[in-house]
Amino acid sequence: MLSESARMSSAAEARYRIDAPNSKPRSVKVIALDHPSERVVKALAQKQWQSATFFTASTFGDAPRQGESFAGWLSDLAGRTKNLVDEVNTADLVVMVSTAGQNAGAASIIGEACSLKRVMTTALVLGGTQISDEVLSKTLSQLRPWSLMLVIASAEEYVADMLTALRA
Repeated sequence: MLSESARMSSAAEARYRIDAPNSKPRSVKVIALDHPSERVVKALAQKQWQSATFFTASTFGDAPRQGESFAGWLSDLAGRTKNLVDEVNTADLVVMVSTAGQNAGAASIIGEACSLKRVMTTALVLGGTQISDEVLSKTLSQLRPWSLMLVIASAEEYVADMLTALRA
C-alpha cells in the first residue's frame, strides 16, 4: 500500500494540481507603530517585495477625536499623509511592527479598522529578548486584542523573513 505522500505525488493525482500562480498577488500593508520600529520598516522598504507598501502611524499618537477623519492618520515613507481606511480597504493583510517597551496604542485604531473590513492582521514585536518580561507584557497587551498572529522577533532580520513567509 502506498503512503499518503506517495499517492499524492502520483500521476493520477497530479491532474488535480493547479500549476498556474495565483491570479492576484497579496496586498500587504506594513505599519510602524513607534519611532524605533520606523527605522526597521524604512530599511525593509528598501528591499524587493512583491506587493508590500510601508507606512508609519502618524506621529505615533492616539486616534482622531470624535468627528475627525482618518485621512492623514498614516504616512508613507516619503512623509505623504494617507487615509487609514482607504489603505485597509485595499489590503489583504496588515502587519504592525512595534518595539517592546514602546507605546503601541495605534494598534487599536488600525486593528479596529481591519476588523471592520475583515482584513487579517499580524503584529511583530522587536527587541523582546533584551527587555524584561513585565515591559514586554505591557506591549503585548496592547497588540494582542488586535492581532490574529502575534510574533516576538528575535532579531530585526526575522521581520524580513516573516514578511517573506507572509508573501509580502
